[in-house]
Amino acid sequence: MGKQLRGTATEKRALNTYVKLERAANAAMAYARVGLEEAGLSLGQFAVLEALYHLGPLYLGDLARRILTSSGNLTLVVDNLEKRGLVKRRQPNKDKRFVLAAITPAGRKLIGRIFPDHAKRITGVMGRLTRSEQEKLGALCKKLGTGA
Repeated sequence: MGKQLRGTATEKRALNTYVKLERAANAAMAYARVGLEEAGLSLGQFAVLEALYHLGPLYLGDLARRILTSSGNLTLVVDNLEKRGLVKRRQPNKDKRFVLAAITPAGRKLIGRIFPDHAKRITGVMGRLTRSEQEKLGALCKKLGTGA
């Protein structure tokens, strides 16, 4: 059996809460991956397709911020989606720093097919909480995220 943390009550409470948050997030993400893996998509690839599907073409920097990933990771994800013909890059002007990503018809078809089931799975997971609990959790996550 492992050793218990020897720290202040504040440290113990914070670490205990963090572990619960991480376990809950990991469980929810594992459940969310189910349909994505069947479509041959990683969570990052799905996030890119979903953003482009719902928001339209985005500059890579904006897309990286939107899906909470680094520009280096986004480049790899977009490279792989582009190889599959799901996303296309273009430069709308001569400034090479600004590259626009857009979903292709094949990408639109794929995300249009898998998104409804994904949304149902997420709704099912979050349905374990009441509406009020979901709103409170959302507010607490936002507060935690803006403070980090």
